[in-house]
Amino acid sequence: MKGWMTATEAATRLGVKPATLYAYVSRGVLTRRRSPTGQSLFDPSEVDRLARRGRPRRRPAADELVIESRITALGEDRPYYRGRDALALSESQPFESVAEWLWTGSEDALAQKPAVWSAPAAGVEAGRAAQSGLPPDVLPLERLQVIVPALAATDPLRANLDPDAVVDVGRALIAGMVDSLPGPTAPAGTAAGGIAARLWAKLGPTRPRSRLADALRTALVLVADHELAASTLAVRVAASVRADPYAVVMAGLGTMSGPLHGGASLGAESLLAEVDGAGAREVIGLRLRRGERIPGYGHAVYRPTDARATTLLDRIRSLAGSHPVLATADAVLAEARRRRLPEPNIDFALAVLTRAAGMPIGSGEAIFAVARTAGWLAHAREEYEQRTRLRLRAIYTGPPPG
Repeated sequence: MKGWMTATEAATRLGVKPATLYAYVSRGVLTRRRSPTGQSLFDPSEVDRLARRGRPRRRPAADELVIESRITALGEDRPYYRGRDALALSESQPFESVAEWLWTGSEDALAQKPAVWSAPAAGVEAGRAAQSGLPPDVLPLERLQVIVPALAATDPLRANLDPDAVVDVGRALIAGMVDSLPGPTAPAGTAAGGIAARLWAKLGPTRPRSRLADALRTALVLVADHELAASTLAVRVAASVRADPYAVVMAGLGTMSGPLHGGASLGAESLLAEVDGAGAREVIGLRLRRGERIPGYGHAVYRPTDARATTLLDRIRSLAGSHPVLATADAVLAEARRRRLPEPNIDFALAVLTRAAGMPIGSGEAIFAVARTAGWLAHAREEYEQRTRLRLRAIYTGPPPG
């Protein structure tokens, strides 16, 4: 059967283990053929369709809301953006190209060099002015929560929910979020003025051309979307009642700030700082004795491995392999394995990046927020196409009415 894929090739294409591949066969998701020698073979076109569609999901539980979406599928250990492997996209694609792909699904988004995104000068001025009364130790995410409403107030087109208008707003909004943060402006021409370079200039104390800056681009791509995470559900609910793009991003920012969502990287940053001073065995042991979660470890969807984390950690090692923070991270990883804790997730990898780059505390949240804004607007754009609002219902368990 010339041209057919072996089990190893099919599993690699799908990003799953061989056992999962054969589970797909038993459930009728994939068709298997036998070669004359008894080898399992798979139709490449069928495997490719499944890879684009993502991992077959179990039936939703009673407490899960199901929404049809064409944007992101969750695979065995990674997300797929409109059928494209997010890990593969993170290897070289600019963040802007991936955002445009999430928004439009146009092949041109990934094939062409993206234009430089910019925000209106009046919006950036308002975003900076809105922070004038904030204490200097305010976290970057809290600054973004002030910046976005200021940007909205200066945009006369914010109520235009036309698909192309939402894309235009997305470009200007993300650019404005980054450019309004305190700190220097990236030199003209740096990485073509890309969002990653400009965000690095705001958060990173080293020169923008640092090799490690490309790890920031990788991180932005890896966390750009993640199906119906809590913040994305909040965004879709807001978009379903026709809240404007700025308002839906505010809904996302508020939800992601929780320590069990985008705020988890802040906890992981604190963990690494503690380990620097006291050692991994002591810090992790004490946290476990107090009954605390170890931030940056385990994932509700990817079990056992969040491949986004391993991809970003590998990228950091390749760019800054001798950095002291990697020794700290390795000590934490070793101690976690010794205690048979879950594998690290993307929040841990974000914390390693921010510590290696010497960024201020809370920078992982800001990276997450800027990146996920692309995904939020993709979901908002999709929700604007729907004719009905999202209306969840409660099961009343209180005293009898009346």
